[in-house]
Amino acid sequence: MRIGVDIGGTFTDLVAFDPRSGRLETLKLSSTPQNPAQAVLQGLQALLDKLDCKPTEIGQLVHGTTVATNALLEGKWARTALITTEGFRDVLEIGRQSRPELYNFFTQRSEPLVPRHLRYEILERLDFRGQVLRALEEGGIQKIAAKLSEEEVESVAVVLLFSYLNPSHERRVRELLGAQLQDLPIVLSCETLPEYREYERTSTTVMNAALLPVVNHYLQELEEGTQQLGVPTKWRVMQSNAGITSARLARQAPVTLLLSGPAGGVEGARFIGELTGHPDLITLDMGGTSCDLSLIQGGRPRLTSEGQIAGRPLRVPMVDIQTIGAGGGSIAWLDAGGALRVGPKSAGAFPGPVGYGRGGTEPTVTDAQLVLGRLNPQSPLGDIPRLDLEAARRAIAEQIAQPLEMSLEEAASGILTVSEANMERAIRVISVERGYDPRVFALLAFGGAGPLHAGQLARRLGIPTVIVPGSAGVLSAFGLLTADLIHHFVQTVLQSAQTLDWEQVNRIYQEFKREGRRRLQADSVRPEQIAFVPSMDLRYLGQSYELSLTVPDRSLGTADLAELAARFHREHERVYGHAAREEPLELVNLRMMAVGTGAKPVLPRRAPGRKAPEMLGKRPVYFAGTGWEDCPFYGREGLAAPARLEGPAILEGVESTVVIYPGQSAQVDAYGQLIVEVS
Repeated sequence: MRIGVDIGGTFTDLVAFDPRSGRLETLKLSSTPQNPAQAVLQGLQALLDKLDCKPTEIGQLVHGTTVATNALLEGKWARTALITTEGFRDVLEIGRQSRPELYNFFTQRSEPLVPRHLRYEILERLDFRGQVLRALEEGGIQKIAAKLSEEEVESVAVVLLFSYLNPSHERRVRELLGAQLQDLPIVLSCETLPEYREYERTSTTVMNAALLPVVNHYLQELEEGTQQLGVPTKWRVMQSNAGITSARLARQAPVTLLLSGPAGGVEGARFIGELTGHPDLITLDMGGTSCDLSLIQGGRPRLTSEGQIAGRPLRVPMVDIQTIGAGGGSIAWLDAGGALRVGPKSAGAFPGPVGYGRGGTEPTVTDAQLVLGRLNPQSPLGDIPRLDLEAARRAIAEQIAQPLEMSLEEAASGILTVSEANMERAIRVISVERGYDPRVFALLAFGGAGPLHAGQLARRLGIPTVIVPGSAGVLSAFGLLTADLIHHFVQTVLQSAQTLDWEQVNRIYQEFKREGRRRLQADSVRPEQIAFVPSMDLRYLGQSYELSLTVPDRSLGTADLAELAARFHREHERVYGHAAREEPLELVNLRMMAVGTGAKPVLPRRAPGRKAPEMLGKRPVYFAGTGWEDCPFYGREGLAAPARLEGPAILEGVESTVVIYPGQSAQVDAYGQLIVEVS
């Protein structure tokens, strides 16, 4: 039995797949933000009971977690110190010259994770080639160790200048500190991020150190809980790069888990896209708290090596995801000018939307869907047995409709329009602003709320096809079961492409392979299941930022330069609209992705059925532009391939509801995915 567990802001989702029978079972229960592990363990026990399965029958446990992200957003990281080269104590505060708001001279930056009195300087210096200009003064380390003990520091980051070229000083600092403070976690930048750019390297290393005790404690609690349940299997964890790793390695690099949950959804979408013959996808993952959007081209998620979390720069390989505060629990409110706004504040799991009946008082997107008839008040939503329609109507009427002098329907429809406008802008960011035309992609919608909005969003963007997976509401948890084991490696080189030391390049790639093979084999991956994907970060000489291109997995040399340059010029022109083919190129970083492939779930094909879908009934549903319509609704689980439905129609599932809008039609494929044709 293989089980994937994904924690969201409102619900915790579990998916179990039994490869012996092909059975796929899902479970959705409310998250427990005060202790996320509690919902995970409760869900595991409930799933074992539901399947009548022994704990010893579980062969794989994979987790998508928000613990690291929440720790940063809520300011609950460990008390951390920074040790750096003399003169670089304030790198975290100086940052970059760019301001978060260009014309606001009073904007406030995020506070550094390490306060100034916990940032210590040491005497040492390397030059830009990694050669020692000043030897490490070891006596100062002992004094710092005493201060760290006095300050009750829980974790230490060590970031020395040019250590990505020569790590000897950083490693010696760890030896000296470790001899005096044996239980203190010490994180080195040469191991966390061996790249140039001091600010980003410092920020990422400090973030890793600050999160290490938090993630360690959480994963330890999770492992102890599963052992008490009698489950012998060790946890694996989804990383931000859409690949999984062992809990043991995740503990060492918690900074790689910051997009763990959303990355699982992108991997699940990639799997469904491959199954349905749609390798080019825009993914729409809308849950209770936020909406995550990403782009998949040619069956591969778009990766980036730079991002921000809570206003702090981060440089690790991650799926390029645009996240906005537009979930089912996003609160509708009126600003100082009386304009209707939606989000980013969310009602979360508790108290949740007004319609949940848990004490929520502010109207949300889910309440608007309920008022407009898209959601059935009598159908359970996760572990919520029924929804309170009248309470949702009162909240929208009193707080939105009456102040704006609108009808209840206009106000509820306006909430959805504003929320969808936010999502439309985010889709344009990941597509149009990256040089992609959204009209040549399919929109794959999942999450508890994604299938409610996808048809309308696709219509506004000119996207011809919407795909709704059979288990759309728990696709992020399902994606955990389809992911490969992945490890990324990087090393800064900074050499002109015309005079590149190819012997050094090939030596670094071989070192990456040795370490990647060692890590994967430690996770029981067989040699024939291991593959390597090398790449290079290139730029025009003098540019500030670079583009990454994959290269052949073989020994490289001068003969490869012409083709590499031609590919770079084409990619630069696609992304930026121009290319300077006469300009020399510079190699910045070498990268390698080590991939360990495993068995993927094989979804059972549904038996074909010739009869028309069985209608469960009709109810009034409100659509902007046409008003109230008597709309048929169907049970999602009862649909057989190749059932065809004409909009408007509502499909109710255990974990999500799908809206087929007027003028649209949908067909069920052999695996239970819904393919919607958008007019």
